Amino acid sequence: MDGDGRAAPYDDGALLTIGAFARASRLSPKALRLYDELGLLPPAHVDPHSGYRHYAPAQLERARLVAWLRRLGMPLARIREVCELAPDAAALAVAAYWTQVESDTAACRDLAAFLVDQLERKNTAMTTPHTPLTMRYAALTDQGLVRPAHQDAAHAGPRLLAVADGYGPDGGQAAKAAIEALKGLEDQDLTSTDLLGALEEAAHRAHRAHRDHRAAPAAEKTTGCTLTALLRSGTQLALLHVGDSRAYVLRDSGLFQITHDHSLVQSLIDEGRLTPEEAASHPQRAQLLRSLDGATEFAPDLQLLEARPGERYLLCTDGLTGVLPAETIQRVLTAADGPDQAVRELIRLAREAGAPDNVGCVVAEMTGA
Repeated sequence: MDGDGRAAPYDDGALLTIGAFARASRLSPKALRLYDELGLLPPAHVDPHSGYRHYAPAQLERARLVAWLRRLGMPLARIREVCELAPDAAALAVAAYWTQVESDTAACRDLAAFLVDQLERKNTAMTTPHTPLTMRYAALTDQGLVRPAHQDAAHAGPRLLAVADGYGPDGGQAAKAAIEALKGLEDQDLTSTDLLGALEEAAHRAHRAHRDHRAAPAAEKTTGCTLTALLRSGTQLALLHVGDSRAYVLRDSGLFQITHDHSLVQSLIDEGRLTPEEAASHPQRAQLLRSLDGATEFAPDLQLLEARPGERYLLCTDGLTGVLPAETIQRVLTAADGPDQAVRELIRLAREAGAPDNVGCVVAEMTGA
């Protein structure tokens, strides 16, 4: 077998049809077609007229290895790497992968504990008296060390926390406009208001304004921004998110990312086609699948959270998460005396790491009144 998984030439009579090869390898024809597309298990021969795929018996060993690794849950991108290794190196790679799985499982266990706690809070919210909360907060942005323009925006107030990351020639204005559209929520009486509805409607106004601006003859079609915001009323927090900026919460059990990136590389990670390590250097890592851009329908993620005293929340653009690992972010949020020190330290560390992008972050701390 050669380096790309193709067998040495065989007579047509010795080749297997895709159906026969699927049965022998315990892989479906659909899976075999996907693995061909990814260069993981190309057929030995493709008929130039019919397009029918034929496989060599010698490819069964590789196919079975692929099947076993998929049963382990290994992403296709990593399987491709393992299949190209010599047996000893492949064994070490599988062992390293399983060590990472065990570590990730521990992280998922913590996340499950977070979700259980969050759901239990909602279940008791109507029957248990709330502890009155006050919120300390700080926001800071930085142009970074490479970008020629500053296109991040951030806001922290008594009720609203928000970050936006602009892109395109008018991205800075798009980010500022999105934040400005939400600031009016600071002055509203939200005690009897549907928090999620109020936040979503304000964001939709920002989207409509950007869409109208884009319709102008001189408007730039590639301009837009991400938007991540928290709106507070008492102990309730409404979260709105679109794009690849992020929101985190720090509580006793650890630091948790409570948003999901709407990016091409995240979708490839979710599908198992890309590893997180590969995503960090992927040439299209900045490509968004959803944003506030005026060119597409606005489809933000929305959720309602229940806050408790002692929790710290971080909203940040990818200029921060692109250079600081989660462990560093958790350490800073845990050790800081307050939100102001936290945002300053996070941006200092981002600049120390090279700050290739603009940086925007907001930190808020929930305290008992």
